[in-house]
Amino acid sequence: MPRIPRVSVLLPCYNAQETLNQSIDSLDAQTFEDFEVIAVDDGSNDQTHDILKAWAARTPRITVQSIPHAGIVPALSAAASVSSGEFLARMDADDIALPERLARQVELMDSQTHLALCGTNVEYFPQELVRDGARRYQKWINGITRSDQMENDLFVECPIPHPTLMMKRAAFERVGGYVQTDWPEDYDLILRFWANGMKMGKVPEVLLRWREHPDRLSRTDTRYSDGAFRRCKVQYLGKRIGERSVVVWGAGPVGKAFARELLGQSHRVVAFVDLDPRKIGQRIYDIPVIPPSEIKGYRNSYVVAAVGSATARSQIRTDLAAAGFREPEEFCAVA
Repeated sequence: MPRIPRVSVLLPCYNAQETLNQSIDSLDAQTFEDFEVIAVDDGSNDQTHDILKAWAARTPRITVQSIPHAGIVPALSAAASVSSGEFLARMDADDIALPERLARQVELMDSQTHLALCGTNVEYFPQELVRDGARRYQKWINGITRSDQMENDLFVECPIPHPTLMMKRAAFERVGGYVQTDWPEDYDLILRFWANGMKMGKVPEVLLRWREHPDRLSRTDTRYSDGAFRRCKVQYLGKRIGERSVVVWGAGPVGKAFARELLGQSHRVVAFVDLDPRKIGQRIYDIPVIPPSEIKGYRNSYVVAAVGSATARSQIRTDLAAAGFREPEEFCAVA
C-alpha cells in the first residue's frame, strides 16, 4: 500500500496560469518533504489544467482533480475528499510559501498537541499594489499570535489567514469541513472550530507571501461584504451571549450596525455606551445611550465593544476590566 503522507496540501485553482508555476515551485522547495498536493482545477478556461498535468508528470507528490467550475468551496471539498494526510494545509494558486512553512507548522502542531489548527504570519506582495487597509490588516494579523489573543479578537477579524491554515484532519471532519454559506468559508470554518471548543495557534513568523490583486474574492464577492461579515460574527457570537441581554459599547456607525444585526438575530440590546455627551441620554432604536460610568449596572448583560479604532478598543477593554468584566466570558471586541 502507498505510504500515507503527514500533510495534504489543498490547492484549488481557477484560471491561475500566470501565477500557478510560482506557487507550486514554492511547495516543491519545502524543507518538509512528507506531504502531497491535491490540486483541483475548478473548470479553468486557460492553461491551468495543462500546467497542473505537467507538474503531476514531474512528481508523484501532485494529484490533479478536475471539476466543472463551481467556486472555492466545492473545489476545496473535492480536494479534501481524496486527500489522505494527518494534517490538511491550505494553499492558493497565486501565493508563495516560504521554504520552512510546512516544517514550522508541523513542528508547532506536534509540540502543542492540544491545537486543532494553526496559521502563520504573512507578507502582502507586490508592494506597489498593497493599499493602506491591507497594510493595517497585515500589521494586526501578524500581531495576533497567541491562542488567547486569537480567541479574544476572533470577532474583530479572522485571526488566521486562510492560505496559511493547517488543521488536523480529524478536527476538520468533526466540524463538517467546508460549507457553502452567505459569508466567507474560511471564517465560517474557523468559527466552527472555536464553537466546538477547539484551540488554534500560530507560528509567529512570516511563512507565506500573500498576493494582492484587485480580482481577489475579498474584493469582488458579496460574501466578503461588511454586512456578510457582521451576519457571520453575530451568528457565532450568540454562543458567548447565550440568553443574556447585550450592551453595545459604541454608538457610532460600527456600534449601530452591530446593534441592528443583533436585534435582527433576536438578541435583546438594552443599552449603548458612548463618551460623546451629545449622544448620552439619547435613544437609538429606542435603546438608551449611557455613559461609561453606568456600565456596572449591567453586570448581567454581555458587552460588545463595537468600534472601528484599535486604540478605542484597547481603551474600552481597559475600562471594562477595571469595572470587573472578564474577557471573553463577559465582553468581547468586534469590528
